[in-house]
Amino acid sequence: MKRFFSYFWPTTRQFSSEINGTLEVTYFNGKKVLDTENANYSYGSLQKILEFGLTKVDLKSVENLLLLGMGGGSVIHSLRNTFEYKKNIVAVEIDPAIIKLAENEFGISTSEELQIIEADAFKFVKNSKEKFDLVIIDLFIDTNVPPIFYGKEFCENISILLQKNGSIIFNVGINLEKDSVANETVSSNFGSGLKFLVYPKVNDTNTLLIGKKFAS
Repeated sequence: MKRFFSYFWPTTRQFSSEINGTLEVTYFNGKKVLDTENANYSYGSLQKILEFGLTKVDLKSVENLLLLGMGGGSVIHSLRNTFEYKKNIVAVEIDPAIIKLAENEFGISTSEELQIIEADAFKFVKNSKEKFDLVIIDLFIDTNVPPIFYGKEFCENISILLQKNGSIIFNVGINLEKDSVANETVSSNFGSGLKFLVYPKVNDTNTLLIGKKFAS
């Protein structure tokens, strides 16, 4: 009944987060979405943006996937259902409120093939010894990517975690299509072993960097 009425009257519930401020779960047109005050975090436009990125990589060759910035888990839902990716996912999320919402509202929880880690992504990639075939970087606080995730140290640590012939999907932000210098700088921070393509205004908003690490 709640789903039926959502086609006519959207319903929104608010939750408090010390990291992201007010979080909103809205039931609209028969589905739930997770938003902050100014941005969609999961199951709306963001899901379409990352699904576009996933079409640009070879998921059949991915045995171990790292997701930095889980949000409500919409990309996990896409991987499992739309792309039929059934292998290992390690999801890192700093906000315990979002982890709780992902489980309670969207059914995303730790399982045999999904490890959810509450941690700072910068510290995680600095200390992790595990290798990955695909790294998805989707690290926003509201509408902004914290500058530390554009920096050389973070990018180099990602490169170290990436297997040879591995790929990166980096959601670098909103309305960056004109800032080619910034995109080139971020790309170069990963080192010379990776080659990137820039996809501006995906879903009319975000810029994606898609990178591949070549065997030396």
